[in-house]
Amino acid sequence: MIQVRELTKYYGEHAAVRNLNFDIERGEVIGFLGLNGAGKTTTLKILGCILLPTAGRVTVDGLEVTEKPHEVRRKIGFLPDQPPLYNEMTVGAYLTFAARLRGVPARDTAARVDEAEEKTALRPMHGELISSLSHGYRQRVGLAQAMVHRPALLILDEPTSGLDPVQIVEMRALIRRLRGDHTLLISSHFLAEISQTCDRLLVIQAGEIVAQGSEADLASAMGTLGEAELELRCAADRALEVARAVPGVVSAAITRDEAGIVALTVRSQADMRAELARAAVHAGLDLLRIDRGASRLESIFIQLAKSRDPGSNDAPPGGLS
Repeated sequence: MIQVRELTKYYGEHAAVRNLNFDIERGEVIGFLGLNGAGKTTTLKILGCILLPTAGRVTVDGLEVTEKPHEVRRKIGFLPDQPPLYNEMTVGAYLTFAARLRGVPARDTAARVDEAEEKTALRPMHGELISSLSHGYRQRVGLAQAMVHRPALLILDEPTSGLDPVQIVEMRALIRRLRGDHTLLISSHFLAEISQTCDRLLVIQAGEIVAQGSEADLASAMGTLGEAELELRCAADRALEVARAVPGVVSAAITRDEAGIVALTVRSQADMRAELARAAVHAGLDLLRIDRGASRLESIFIQLAKSRDPGSNDAPPGGLS
């Protein structure tokens, strides 16, 4: 779906991205991670035919973005970090406008608007003014406009930006439902969102791709351990004994011991939740809860961020972008 070769973009003498190379297969869900100023948004805008590259070649579904930008735009849906909304329009009118702008035939427009509203749970808001919507619903309208023309590729830049926890969960569920219908490229500074949603990761740093692969691939390459959190009804020493006996467990530590309920964190080279659950049940322990612990992705990203050249011409780090 996407092929990027030696992509470079200069702003004056500053190279925002340098010699990027990556491929995205049809149907993949890709997470795009980078610090502020790493070149991530610049790359997304080039893919979306909003910016021209200085050098290199970028193709989307076989079309070169600088040679056939209008054809490329018909194949993509782009949700920028600030959705392009018109406050004076109703949701239905705006999505109709967006569909016609993307070349949807008049006879198909109403059906496409209905479909986009159905997928984003906007049907009850069809006749509401966009200016009257909450931030969460405005984000949904932004997503609906990006997909109303059934694009092959969806580019989502910070789709959960500014949402409250409930809205984040709802947006994440919406994005998951798009799997299979579109190729998805998602930029986000919510690492849990990327970890739970994406098949593969691209990490950009100082304008260059520094790592790519699944979370497990990157963790293995960097020696990063995974974590699981367990809550058991038993004695603390018994919980440690059972957890440490599971093959592949590197360490186990008690984090809480109150009223017969023990919480512990287990570190391992892989996701060992299933093995730990079986071991606890087989040992006759009451397993009350088991979750993933601190994200390996967070550890991976911190390691990559620490390796960043402090003398880089890129913008100074200000958190994830």
